[in-house]
Amino acid sequence: MANRISRVTTRTGDTGTSGTATGKRLAKSDPLFGALGDVDELNSHFGLLRAAIKDFPPFADAIQQDLFDLGACLATEGATPAPDAAAIESVSSRLNEALPPLKEFVLPGGGEAAARCHVARAVCRRAERSVWALDADYAACGVYLNRLSDLLFVWARTLARAHGDEVMWRGSVKPAG
Repeated sequence: MANRISRVTTRTGDTGTSGTATGKRLAKSDPLFGALGDVDELNSHFGLLRAAIKDFPPFADAIQQDLFDLGACLATEGATPAPDAAAIESVSSRLNEALPPLKEFVLPGGGEAAARCHVARAVCRRAERSVWALDADYAACGVYLNRLSDLLFVWARTLARAHGDEVMWRGSVKPAG
């Protein structure tokens, strides 16, 4: 396999622009780079989860690979397909079946791994908003991130309950009506 990166420092971004995988130069402030950065940050949080969980589950390893694929979809302006959300939706459903129904909101926390999962969920929601702000060409990426944030919420609950520390909001605000 040929080298993908021969030099890290290229100085091509010193004028405030950066190149996409298609060779197009855009301002570093372009929303596309914002979305790419959010997806990269999300993948980095998966790295933190990997460090916090002794037996990192295969589904999470696959998600890290998917996130790189999703970044490729963005960087190639849709020429590379977005990852399919069906697999993570299936994992989310399976994990959720083992959890008691929610009667109140869950507070982020529940042990180190669960807390990191909640942070990843929040970053995932931001990445999703960034992708939806682009255009309809990236809809499959937005759908994937939407399903992933659901999975991260369910996984955080699963991790918190395994740690014995799922904390619910006490509900100090009463519903209207």
